[in-house]
Formats: sequence, structure tokens, C-alpha cells
Amino acid sequence: MLAGPVVVSQLGHTLVLAVDSIIVGHFAGTISLAAVSLVHSVFMVVLVLGTGIAYGLTPLIAQENGKSNHQECSRLLSNSMWINGIVAILLFLVVYHGSMFAMYHVSQDPRVIETAKSYLLLLGISIFPLMIFQAFKQFAEGLGFTKQAMQITIWGNVLNLLLAVVLVKGMFGFAPMGVKGIGVATLVDRILMMIVMVWYVLKSRNFKAYINHFSIQFVDLSRITRIIRIGLPVAMQYIFEIGAFAVAALMAGKIGAVDQAAHQTAITFVAMTYMMAGGVASAATIKVGNSFGSQNYFRIQKFSAVSYHLVIVFMLFFAVVFTIFNQYLPYLITSDSAVVTLAAQLLVIAGIFQVFDGTQVVGLGTLRGMGDVRIPTSITFFAYWIVGLPIAYLLGIKHEFGVEGIWYGLTFGLLTSSVLLYFRSQYIIKRHMKTL
Repeated sequence: MLAGPVVVSQLGHTLVLAVDSIIVGHFAGTISLAAVSLVHSVFMVVLVLGTGIAYGLTPLIAQENGKSNHQECSRLLSNSMWINGIVAILLFLVVYHGSMFAMYHVSQDPRVIETAKSYLLLLGISIFPLMIFQAFKQFAEGLGFTKQAMQITIWGNVLNLLLAVVLVKGMFGFAPMGVKGIGVATLVDRILMMIVMVWYVLKSRNFKAYINHFSIQFVDLSRITRIIRIGLPVAMQYIFEIGAFAVAALMAGKIGAVDQAAHQTAITFVAMTYMMAGGVASAATIKVGNSFGSQNYFRIQKFSAVSYHLVIVFMLFFAVVFTIFNQYLPYLITSDSAVVTLAAQLLVIAGIFQVFDGTQVVGLGTLRGMGDVRIPTSITFFAYWIVGLPIAYLLGIKHEFGVEGIWYGLTFGLLTSSVLLYFRSQYIIKRHMKTL
């Protein structure tokens, strides 16, 4: 019950990008779809850094709530707002200057880069309302209130879909804007989601006891340090994984626009199932964090086991779906037959690696709930950048297996991460249980 709304909420953020890909793929052509792939690959690295830092609030809120320390919860929210606001400004500068520079120096099709410019700028601006939304969302979820963020996300997606279609195609008096229209729709959507989420937390009676000490004027270095100490390693974990997929997209782009578009098509479906696993992992973090705060280590062991069981069932189900319908699913995003054929092959591989992807993210969620983030960060770096990407390069580029070889490399990386994080989580749980 706790994970369900988080799954929908997490899925909603990915659906915004999925909707972008679907609309562009059908209405703007293969070059525009490749441009969206390039922007998403670059932008996601920046985005996960911000959301990872924001996520540092959730386990702390869960732990303090386990101690019934309501005042500390409100103080943590106050400081999280400041952190997220400053991070948003810094990330925009990275997007505007760094990402634009990077796109010109990674051997991409010039037509794709030119098409991507305006879209990247608008996504960069949308970081600020998204980060403020995340501060209040993570606060609410840390206290176990997950349905409201889900509802806001659902309505936000509906608005994004309608605006995107109108602006891309040019309807109701609007001139066709192409990829730029997608960026405008996403920016408007995120501003409205921020306003509604802030209003809900500050006005709802569910949080009355928690926000009595909330003030944007309250800034405390020790609390900022606590949030960053968890949030920054979490952000690095996201970056190591999403960064690996971004590099994989760049490798695919080096092979050709069709390979890059096929990669984007297949990764769109994989990202949706990943967000379902991420929702289970978030629920594990909340429950494990709450139990950790009350020092109930037996409940931690139970929640960890249940989370692994749930995610394995989820991922095996979608592995079967991807395998059976691999020839048909790509048509939801593009009608280019060459892209569809290649994406269908990638979906079969995705059926294998998403099982490992799901179990590794649950391992991370369990460990975050107990405040263990440093060693898991090292594990993710090793798995993706020392194991996964070198194998992807050797198979995909060096030995010319193409984008399929790149995906085999990613599979090895996810397998490594999954196994190591499982053993780490079991070790930490048993260590705490020995203190009883």
C-alpha cells in the first residue's frame, strides 16, 4: 500500500519523458526523436543529481518520525528547501553551459544537436520548480503520505500530454513548435506541480504537528550537513547508473542515428519498469528508516525480504511482456521500421537485465533507510564504470556487435551491482541484529 502510490508517482516523472518521445516520434520524425534521446541522456545525469540530493531528506524524516521527533522533521524540511533551491540554480548553469558544450564534442549528428538546443534550455529552467516540488514530496513520503504526490503527478502528466500535442503539432491557433513545444509543456507542468505540492503540505491537517516549526528563514548548518551527507552519495549512486546509460546512448549515437533512436525507444519502456522498482525501493527506505529510528531490527529484516520478493515478481512479469510483445511495443513510440526492428531486439535483452536492475535498486533502498550510503556508492561506481561500460564498449564498438553489444555490457554491470548490494544489505542487517 505504501509502495503503490510511490510507484505511480515515480512512474509519472518517467512518463513525462516517455510522452515526449512518443509525441516527437510520431509528429516530428527520426531526427527529432534522436535529439530527444540526446537531450534526455545528457539532462538525466543533471536531473538525478538534484533529485538524489533531495532524496536525502526521506530517510532522515522517516528516522525522526520513528522517534516521534516532530520538531526536527519541520527543521529538516526548512533546510531541505534551501539546499534544493541552491542546487537547482547550480544545475541550471551546468545544463546551460556544460551540457551544451558536451553535445558539440561527442561526435553527434549536427542536425540532431541543432534540434536539441531549445529543448535542453527549457528543461534546464524547469529544474527549479521540480526541485522545490521534490523537497515537499520527499518530506511527505518520509512521513508515509504517498498518495498526494501520486495524484499531483497524474494530473501533471495529463496536462503535459495535452500541452505537448497542441504545441508540437500547432493546434488552436498555435504555430507548430516541434521539439521546443515539448520543453514548454514540461516547464508549465512542473511549475503547477510545485505550487500544488507546496500548498498541500503547508495547509493539510496531516502535517499540522510537523510544520509548526517550519520557516524558510531557518537555516542550520548541522541539519544541512545531515541531509547532504545522505543526499550527495545517493545522488552519486543515481549519477553512476544514469551516467552509464547516458554514455551508452552516446555510444549508440556514435554508431548511427537509427541505433540511437532504437536505444531511446527501448530505454523508454525499461525506464518505466525501473520506476516501479524504484517505488518499491522508496517504500523500503521509508519502512526501514522508521524501524531503524525505533531500533526494531527484526522489522528491518522483514521489510527487506518482502521488498526483494515484490520487485522480483514485478520484473519477471515485465520480462515476459517484453519478450512476447517485443515486435509490437516499439510502434507505440515510432513508425520507422528500421528503428522498430532494432528496438525489438533490445527489448529481449531488457527482459533479462531489468531483473538485476530491480533487485539492485531495492538493495540501495534498504541500505539508505539504515543510513548506509558510502559503500553502496562505491559499489555502483565499480559495477557500472569498471565492469559494465568497458564491456559495453568492447562488445558494441570494438567487436562491432552494435547497440546490442552495448546492452549486454549494461546487463553485466547491473548483475554485478545487484549481487554486491544484496550481500551488503544482509551484512548490515545482521550486524545490527547482533547488538540486540
